[in-house]
Amino acid sequence: MNTRGLLDQLLKSGQDLLQNKAGGIQNKASSGGLGGLLKGSSGSGGLGSVLSGAGGGALAAGAMGLLLGNKKVRKVGGKVAIYGGLAALGVIAYKAYGNWQAQQGTAATTEPQTIDRLPAAQVEQHSQAILKALVAAAKADGHVDERERQLIEGEFSKLDNDQELQHWLHAELNKPLDPTDVARAASTPEMAAEMYIASVMLVDEENFMEKSYLDELARQLKLEPGLKAELEKQVRQASV
Repeated sequence: MNTRGLLDQLLKSGQDLLQNKAGGIQNKASSGGLGGLLKGSSGSGGLGSVLSGAGGGALAAGAMGLLLGNKKVRKVGGKVAIYGGLAALGVIAYKAYGNWQAQQGTAATTEPQTIDRLPAAQVEQHSQAILKALVAAAKADGHVDERERQLIEGEFSKLDNDQELQHWLHAELNKPLDPTDVARAASTPEMAAEMYIASVMLVDEENFMEKSYLDELARQLKLEPGLKAELEKQVRQASV
């Protein structure tokens, strides 16, 4: 599967959402979640105007908007980190590891192997785990129903016609939300950190359901409390 290319497009689409569409989408979303987005699609700020733009960036922005639903796109649009796509997740994770180790008073014996420092084959493995985390985080507030899943899958199919990837996404979208299952995708501590960063970017910590999901995901990923706090801090700083 070419998860890397799809995920990179999706992450970078936050810039388009923020600069060109966020205001209109926020207004539509606040008036009724995904339904509000779609009802406003013929207007100047609705989802239709995002999708009508030229190129994969516009399609990625549409897919991101659908995945977020009633999250109003404000958090993803505001996360400077996602402008750089996958590499930025690695940079955040790497910096968080360094700060956490300094706080522990321990020098790293080996350099953290974050996604920005890996060969292509390993980047693909990290990418699939991160996309799994993103899809799960988008479902954490319970807003993704059957109709919305079909719409999301339709937008993803426009981005990538890889049938294996489409089947995988379909399965992930239709799974019950289970942080234990999500955490199983993390085969290294660095992958766990990147998955958590991606989840923090999407989850609204003021929403009880989403905050509970995030806390349980951190437990299942076996993140040390100090590292968890540092990862959250780095995401907050990236959004300033």
